[in-house]
Amino acid sequence: MKGMMGHAAMAATAVRYLRSVGAPTTAAGSAGPLPRPALRAVGDDERAPLDPAEFRAVLGHFASGVTVITSPGEPGPAGFACQSFASLSLDPPLVAFMVARTSTTWPRIARAGVFCVNILGAGQGELCRGFAVSGGDKFAGVRHTPAPSTGSPRLAGVPAWIDCTVQAVHTGGDHLIVVGRVEALGTDPAAAESGPLLFHRGTFGNFRP
Repeated sequence: MKGMMGHAAMAATAVRYLRSVGAPTTAAGSAGPLPRPALRAVGDDERAPLDPAEFRAVLGHFASGVTVITSPGEPGPAGFACQSFASLSLDPPLVAFMVARTSTTWPRIARAGVFCVNILGAGQGELCRGFAVSGGDKFAGVRHTPAPSTGSPRLAGVPAWIDCTVQAVHTGGDHLIVVGRVEALGTDPAAAESGPLLFHRGTFGNFRP
């Protein structure tokens, strides 16, 4: 029961935060929630011993694309490098990304209620590294234009971009799962010719068919 209450408290905290900044917590006009499955707390003697370093090393074998999530932010634009991005739904058009609960950039994006997913190309490893650091002006020397729907920074030279409003936020352990509704999107065919920027086992790589 203690574990169940802990998750419920985290979810309630996330909903209160989103309401305080005026962001939606559920899709407008959506159907009611599905019935909850029966849950119980996991006992300490049932937990498998798991080394965080091993967890990271094993999951590192899953190659992923790389994005930069940007937002108008306050007092200036906000952004961070993000591997944990995925398409979620076609109807309605939804995407999702995960962000650490300790992120200092996420609260600025949450307050704006909008974001742009910039999908990076093979030659943009340095651009990714610039947005992966904490603090400083990540946009210094980075060319960008406002995305058409939300005004979030659309980085120059990216193969594709997806302009979104925040649809919902869910708790996921030490991360938040952010769902965005797609308002606009597009590609740059010339930039896409080099292929995607991939991340695998701690290093960047390219896709070679």
